[in-house]
Amino acid sequence: MLFLNPASKHFKVHPQRLEMKVMMMREAREYCKPCIVSLLLLFISLSGVILGSHLIRHLTRLPSLDMKLSSSPSCNCSSGSSVSDDLWHTMEDEELLQRASMVVHDKDSDCQRPEKVAFLFLTRGRLPLGPLWEMFFIGQEKKLFYSIYVHPSPEFTEEPPKNSVFFRRRIPSKAVEWGRTSMVDAERRLLANALLDLSNQHFILLSETCIPLFNFSIVYQYITKSSLSFLSSYDDPKKTGRGRYNKLMMPVVTLQQWRKGSQWFHLQRKLAIEVVSDHRYYLVFKQHCRPPCYMDEHYLPTLVTMFFPECNSNRSITFVDWSRGGSHPVTFKHRDVSEKLLQSIRHGSNCIYNGHRTTLCFLFARKFDHSTLGPLVKIAPTILGLDL
Repeated sequence: MLFLNPASKHFKVHPQRLEMKVMMMREAREYCKPCIVSLLLLFISLSGVILGSHLIRHLTRLPSLDMKLSSSPSCNCSSGSSVSDDLWHTMEDEELLQRASMVVHDKDSDCQRPEKVAFLFLTRGRLPLGPLWEMFFIGQEKKLFYSIYVHPSPEFTEEPPKNSVFFRRRIPSKAVEWGRTSMVDAERRLLANALLDLSNQHFILLSETCIPLFNFSIVYQYITKSSLSFLSSYDDPKKTGRGRYNKLMMPVVTLQQWRKGSQWFHLQRKLAIEVVSDHRYYLVFKQHCRPPCYMDEHYLPTLVTMFFPECNSNRSITFVDWSRGGSHPVTFKHRDVSEKLLQSIRHGSNCIYNGHRTTLCFLFARKFDHSTLGPLVKIAPTILGLDL
């Protein structure tokens, strides 16, 4: 019998009912144990699935673990230091080109990466005009506005000093033979390595004989504000143009589609991705464009004109002097360098930039041999606007 006044000193609980309640509580605990265990297991499983899917999404955005690329899509926007990791990796060209063609902007990223210009140096060995380029890049290291990629001959192993902008900027390279397919392979190799960095939006191909004609700020603004890429492409009816066309290219490439142009280009990112993604036309040119057909003068101009003419200005921003004729342009030597020469190159032409006519048509010039370094460095502060 259970009295209803628990405050009473006569409050009593019937022994049998108390025993029944204790048994019911024990049974309830035993009955709920499997439920609790099941709920815990379900919670752990769901947590594992969610965590696993998050890790998979994260890992698929990272480059392979055998790479030491500075171009990992980092979002450390608050960092003011430039990327200095070396560019060495173990990928063969096929894998490299495939990866580069798949790298796109992560639109969901909260990181606002600065728009970078990738300078692609195709060289035999050391850069004889390196000190002039050091002057060009000086003061820009912490602004993250540029990146450098160097493709030297594979037998060249000399490394620049640690304080050089070219330190650890070489990519895995292969032998390059003038006028052969290997030249285009090197260009695509440079593009592919640079495309792995999501911040690189513009790609400029240069040689060891190239010089800048303006300071970095002017070059950067000219490139990044342009609505078009700068790739020379034109229809040359002469023997050195249409005369190099091989009828075996039909029907993939016709004579009417055949173009010629300078190999020294500026490409915007979307166009660069298309270049490294191409297989069909590359193979046709590789098979049927051999000396006296030079693939580096015809492949890109033809490809871009066929499929992306609206993206191209049809002109180069690298000055080359062909006035003396022959199969090679003029090579400038020590005695040729003067303020008059540089000024005539800088403002001696007329062209269209973003729909407006201008005399500022060239940002770079070639071919300047190693003997020109002294006079160029001397002129640079006043004419080129470069600091010592």
